Amino acid sequence: MLYLIPTPIGNLKDITLRAIEILRDVELIVAEDTRVSGKLLKHLDISKPLRSLHQNNEHAKVNEICDLAKSKDIAYITDAGTPGISDPGFLLVRACIKEGINVECLPGPTAFVPALAVSGLPMDTFYFEGFLPHKKGRSTRLKHVSELTCTTILYESPHRIQKCISQLIEHCGPDRRACIVRELSKMHEEKIYGTLEDIQKTIADRTIKGEIVVVIEGKR
Repeated sequence: MLYLIPTPIGNLKDITLRAIEILRDVELIVAEDTRVSGKLLKHLDISKPLRSLHQNNEHAKVNEICDLAKSKDIAYITDAGTPGISDPGFLLVRACIKEGINVECLPGPTAFVPALAVSGLPMDTFYFEGFLPHKKGRSTRLKHVSELTCTTILYESPHRIQKCISQLIEHCGPDRRACIVRELSKMHEEKIYGTLEDIQKTIADRTIKGEIVVVIEGKR
């Protein structure tokens, strides 16, 4: 069995009782970053063998982990949130399915759902873009986003958020409504509402910290 275990995106209390139970019961925990996950497991008073599986070694190690899952119960955790959502995990899941290994994903923390819920923008249909390419293909993706008629969700890092909002204004126009949410579930959680131009003015002279979710109104 392979268990995909969502881990807290900020507040450590957001881990579920079932997630803790499975992490205690499995024979091996595979982690995106064993140092990051080691801190969480120490907090939960869980001591288990750890192996790494991240974007730089996923292709090389996926078959090895898959083979172990044929005879062991294994949990896979990423640094924060649900594995496979803008994080490694897809290749491992695909390999396990191909080998007939049962894969189960627990419900739990992920950043884009609460950000969408508090955005005040339509939620009946939405498009999750995740992280835009840093360079090659970025303009193409922004153009695609600008034409969507449903709400769109992006992830962005703090040192690129001003550039991201400026590019969204360029492609979507200054009057498109949006919401940016940062530091979800943490002490300094913040939500900024308004048009893209409003948001640009609000964050122009600020040093932004924490991972950010950008929710954008669809084209009208």
